[in-house]
Amino acid sequence: MSHKTLQDHLSGWAGADPLRGAVGESVLALAQAGTAISELVAAGSLAGSMATVRGYHEDGDSQKELDVIADTMVREALGRAPVALLGSEEADEPYALNPDGLLAVAVDPLDGSSNIDSNASIGTIFSILPHIGPHSLLQPGTAQLAAGFLIYGPQVALVLTLGEGTQIFLLERATRRFLLAQPGASVPHETAEYAINASNARHWDSSIRYYVEDCQAGADGPRGKDFNTRWIASMVADAYRILARGGVYLYPGDARKGYQHGRLRLVYEANPVAFLMEQAGAAATDGRQPILSLQPTHLHQRVPLVFGSRGEVERIARYHLDSSAMPERSPLFGRRGLLRA
Repeated sequence: MSHKTLQDHLSGWAGADPLRGAVGESVLALAQAGTAISELVAAGSLAGSMATVRGYHEDGDSQKELDVIADTMVREALGRAPVALLGSEEADEPYALNPDGLLAVAVDPLDGSSNIDSNASIGTIFSILPHIGPHSLLQPGTAQLAAGFLIYGPQVALVLTLGEGTQIFLLERATRRFLLAQPGASVPHETAEYAINASNARHWDSSIRYYVEDCQAGADGPRGKDFNTRWIASMVADAYRILARGGVYLYPGDARKGYQHGRLRLVYEANPVAFLMEQAGAAATDGRQPILSLQPTHLHQRVPLVFGSRGEVERIARYHLDSSAMPERSPLFGRRGLLRA
């Protein structure tokens, strides 16, 4: 069975449009960098001590050896593409690349770097925007021309949207080409699976705590069905699973210092994943409003993030916005109450 290559897919989509052509060139450059990064990931400790801490960001997040290497690989690849401005998690300020470039690109070069030495899936996330001046990276998510992520797991996959659905390409290692494996990913509207780091439960606000408690109550609780829970500490892995079979992912803000406004980055993590999810029929919010509607104020801005099956994302928003949407918590309506809903 023959599969369309990523290059053919992008060429057919771009046609003679110069802006689309620039997007296609940039996606191919990111795919090339991702292929090289995946080979380092696959080599594990044979490639060196990739999980060694090289330093810390201003907010205290550690920077690993592979974070730095991946950043360099992505920057060098995009330096050969029509990209004027590159914003990266690994750099305080944007990189100026091609002065004649038509695009601005924001990247998390290595998502899930805490898993580098544990043989769990990690990845690269990217957002492609039109270059409109020095503040091009601060456009809302609705301005994205394309977005995606590469995931380095048992299969190396490129998940991509060009604003016309969400496609999944797999790396054919022998030829180093990405081939179209799924032309239209579609996330089920409903789910019985959620992903959240439950070790932070004591710091959550009541809306998140009540939501998780209702899921944990299972068939005996107000949801009336049993739920599974998953948490990989690598957002691309959770996102890929949700694209494959549905689910919902929650990384809320909480009461810890530095976490009040969430921990994930709006420009190069939340926005691209939100674009992918919406193009697959799913949804993404900060718990209250759509991620893609938010106006970034700085490159490394943090945001709470909830994404996945639309029905569940909307339910979580109701927990935040409307206390009447939450099941009654009076003892009469408790798990053993006479009037349990």
